[in-house]
Amino acid sequence: MQFVPKKLYYKIREVCEIVGVEAHVLRFWETEFPSLSPPKSKTGQRTYRPKDIELLLRIRNLLYEEGYTIAGARKRLSSGTPASDPKVEAPEVRSRGDGKQSKPTTTTNLRSDRLNKVKSELENILTLLDRE
Repeated sequence: MQFVPKKLYYKIREVCEIVGVEAHVLRFWETEFPSLSPPKSKTGQRTYRPKDIELLLRIRNLLYEEGYTIAGARKRLSSGTPASDPKVEAPEVRSRGDGKQSKPTTTTNLRSDRLNKVKSELENILTLLDRE
């Protein structure tokens, strides 16, 4: 996890730099994760506390590194289970489209599968273009 400097409150720009996402993403996550609700200052600016930043880093890890959907990340956070516990959820098994099931997937496997699928589709397009 990334080092979070010790201050009482952080402005949204500072939090964006720490977490590595844009401000609109933080605002969207506030609507999707009930446990994330930073207080606002008298001027209406969001003021993030260190615990908010830690939660944001966990959310980012679940979404971007572990490949969870918003709903899956919300469920994982509400269950109170650590994000790195591999026993909590079985890996997703996907159908390959030919009736067979592929191996359980990880984030790396998902990316590789997506790239292979895109490559295959592009090759199909090239074949169709060559016929014309």
